[in-house]
Amino acid sequence: MRSVRLQVASRPLDNSRRGSQHPGMDSTRRFSNRVADYVSFRPTYPEAVFDMLVARVPPELPRSAADIGSGTGIFSRGLLARGFEVYGVEPNPEMRAQAERALGGEPRFHSRSGRAEATALPDQCVSLAVAAQAFHWFEPRQCRSEWQRLLVPGGVVGLVWNQRQLGSEFMQAYEAVMQRLPEYERVSRRQRDAASIAALFGEGEFETLEYANHQVFDWPGLRGRVLSSSYVPKSGQPGHEQLMVELQRSFSAHERAGSVQFDYVTRLHVGHLSC
Repeated sequence: MRSVRLQVASRPLDNSRRGSQHPGMDSTRRFSNRVADYVSFRPTYPEAVFDMLVARVPPELPRSAADIGSGTGIFSRGLLARGFEVYGVEPNPEMRAQAERALGGEPRFHSRSGRAEATALPDQCVSLAVAAQAFHWFEPRQCRSEWQRLLVPGGVVGLVWNQRQLGSEFMQAYEAVMQRLPEYERVSRRQRDAASIAALFGEGEFETLEYANHQVFDWPGLRGRVLSSSYVPKSGQPGHEQLMVELQRSFSAHERAGSVQFDYVTRLHVGHLSC
């Protein structure tokens, strides 16, 4: 079953990895120098996404989840709030350390160094395996074998992305600026790769659901959001200054009362892996 349903997040959101290789860089290291911007400026996820995952896990199964490619713990926090025991699997030491600082006081959060294709988790230890903003870095067929191993019978898989929506004039202007970056289209295309998603689920049934999401940014917030992306040149790197000039020009042309709205659709692919 592969259907699409559009829903709106139940409450507005505040402004509050890693398998396939990038030329010249281990993809597990892409975010090592972006942790602070990632924590401060990346979006969270609509509450309805977590509600849907809870509803999909059969009630007789334990509330245990593997957050694979867990990064700084953004999605793990939502799972913990829904009563899950959470195993955060993250290969990047800087990202993993941030999650441990943020969630270390929660006894139901267990941080693990591991890759999506080799989590080092025990057999049949979780009822939910989820990857939020991360699956495009993984090798789908290797993940399917590994996730089948760690899921209990009847366990559920969820893939989640916040993907930009281009309906507004500002978002169209932002897209035009990003299109000039050499890696932007390749990374964006990976997030929309239906073949990789199908390869993970195999012959298993899954459904695609969509939820509206957004952030509101002033100029420093927008700058931080952009710099949290792995394909954006950091200060001192070629192209950085020109990018910031073009981005600020777009911000100034479209801001209202000193801010712009950054629109997303949050896509959840949820279902079961084939045997």
